[in-house]
Amino acid sequence: MRDLSQPIHVRLMGEGARDVLAIHCTIAHSGAWKRLASLVSDEATFHAFDMLSHGQSADWDGQGDFQDRNVEAALTVLDRPMDVVGHSFGATVALRVAVERPDLVRSLTLIEPVFFAVALQDTPELVAEHDRIARPYLEAMQAGDWPLAARLFNRMWSTDDGPRWPQLPEATRAAMIRGIPVVPACDAALFDDRAGMLTPGVLEGLNMPVMLLRGGQTQAVIGSINDGLVRRIPGAIGHVVEGAGHMVPISHPQDVALHLKAFWR
Repeated sequence: MRDLSQPIHVRLMGEGARDVLAIHCTIAHSGAWKRLASLVSDEATFHAFDMLSHGQSADWDGQGDFQDRNVEAALTVLDRPMDVVGHSFGATVALRVAVERPDLVRSLTLIEPVFFAVALQDTPELVAEHDRIARPYLEAMQAGDWPLAARLFNRMWSTDDGPRWPQLPEATRAAMIRGIPVVPACDAALFDDRAGMLTPGVLEGLNMPVMLLRGGQTQAVIGSINDGLVRRIPGAIGHVVEGAGHMVPISHPQDVALHLKAFWR
């Protein structure tokens, strides 16, 4: 276990013998796994930590790379072999963990990883479309309007039938506003592959079981990322949860639970 300059909060959920490291998406928190964890509680215990600037963990102090810092945080929890599950940005952290410490990753599940560098290699036109969709939120970020940026970012990645911003509890809105300033700090890892995971031989060298999940109604660029990772990682499998969007582990936990149980077996 590594020492951590900024301690993180860890939440345990479930009672099963299978230990699972769960890494949430940006502007959420470890509680996002609560429903999914309850559906696999008979066989798994989720060890879910709050990323820096999220949940009950400290605000990121701006030192180092944001993805690096959360990989370090994950490795303080991953002190023995576990199944690792990550969603969105959390899935990119999970992939980094598997690359750095494959001996501790029993299996790897990546749900809607926002690893845009894959699509930049394979389908750059879909990244351009994502950038067009993201422009309003990016303009709000550049203006320093964090509430508007959080609102637009949440809407961009939510399904059309999800709750609107005014319908969200005040505490939920405040948590999203708190986390939104770190989003640009993820770009070097997500778009530029700062960690070099697309260097030939890196992903091809992974030998644990790997599953990719995405929603059938998610942004097209996610389909490209998932398919690209399936092609690059030996033996990886991909599944689509029909009717779901980017927030599939929250909106469709029953489907995700069925895929996890089948995968683990």
